[in-house]
Amino acid sequence: MTKTISQEEPVEKAVLVFVNEDEAEDQVVEEELVGLCEAAGVEPLATIRQRLDRPYKGTYVGTGKVGEIATLAKETEADVVLVDGELSGIQHRNLEEQTGKRIVDRTQLILDIFARRAKTREGMLQVELAQLTTMLPKLMSVYTKFERQKGGIGMRGPGETKLETDRRVVRDRIAKLEGDIDEVKRHRSQQRASRRKHPFPFASIVGYTSAGKSTLMNRMAGTELLADAMPFATLDPTTRKVDLPEGYSLFLTDTVGFIRNLPTNLVAAFQSTLEEVTFSDFFLHVIDVSNPAWEVQRDAVMETLQVLKAEDKPGITVFNKIDRVDPHFATELVAQWPNSVAISAATGLGMDDLMRALVRQVQELLGSVQALIPYSDQNLLQDCYDFGRVHKVEYREDGIFVDAELVAELREKLRKYAV
Repeated sequence: MTKTISQEEPVEKAVLVFVNEDEAEDQVVEEELVGLCEAAGVEPLATIRQRLDRPYKGTYVGTGKVGEIATLAKETEADVVLVDGELSGIQHRNLEEQTGKRIVDRTQLILDIFARRAKTREGMLQVELAQLTTMLPKLMSVYTKFERQKGGIGMRGPGETKLETDRRVVRDRIAKLEGDIDEVKRHRSQQRASRRKHPFPFASIVGYTSAGKSTLMNRMAGTELLADAMPFATLDPTTRKVDLPEGYSLFLTDTVGFIRNLPTNLVAAFQSTLEEVTFSDFFLHVIDVSNPAWEVQRDAVMETLQVLKAEDKPGITVFNKIDRVDPHFATELVAQWPNSVAISAATGLGMDDLMRALVRQVQELLGSVQALIPYSDQNLLQDCYDFGRVHKVEYREDGIFVDAELVAELREKLRKYAV
């Protein structure tokens, strides 16, 4: 595999530790962690694996395996040991002590990538919140290695004092970040409400990281989002108006890529960003069918949508990157999956099919209205042209008769004039 490592800072070298239980997932798990390493500027030197039903309480992996990791890390002169799992504070501390190497778990690795990719104020706030929320429960474990030193009256051990101080500082900072993010959330709600005044249907693009969401957004909306093959190239949502065939339109939002076992702290910290999915009328689920593990990735996305309580929204399944697979395979997938299309966002293959599917979805969200709009409120007619599908207009003595397909918000405005 050809890898491109950023030269902006020294490349760290790592031993990768895999602990997945299912042997059938080995290739998926390994390729994903290697991809995360590439995005974080880490060079994998060697790998080691242990099958686990459940992690060991003290060291995550067994004692014998800890010794193997320590030996391998020393022999390869690795800077860090990356564990493909989420470690508790005790496990993290014990592994560092017993291996003599810096330990980074999967959550920390993903957070590091997010920190590198965050460009906007909102993205930076969300990353810092996730980092501190992850750090806080581990502080107690980290400081237990300091011995308490008894002093005179009113004196307490420096380890305990530092622990309490640091925890208070972290809690205060978390509270400040949550307040700042709430402010951003209110601003985003205002933007969303403003867009709703121009009532196009709303759609969100969701999918596994590197599935091709940003490439599709660029092709449909003429944006210039970073379309990088590495994980989490896009952190901040972008919303654009997209014109569809037959005079229809919609608002389309690109979202952060999902991933297997997405850390809970990340979902919580990025709630305001991921809310774009929950406020959408429907979503486009982009799936990279050239990836052998596309079904695992699809399930991971659906699990995250369940966490967001958005799994029951209408959706179009978009099988992407069909230029890399057998055409018959793509045809079979579309035949098997309801409301699906097969495309290549990179080449444009199948985009006409996607546009027709979007028109059908938008039409399902529109409702037929016949109304007699008074001339004193004739600006509503322009709204019908701008934000719906007008079939007939007649200028009568008592008003303007209009027959149109409109979204719910505009139908509500015209309800008092319905005929």
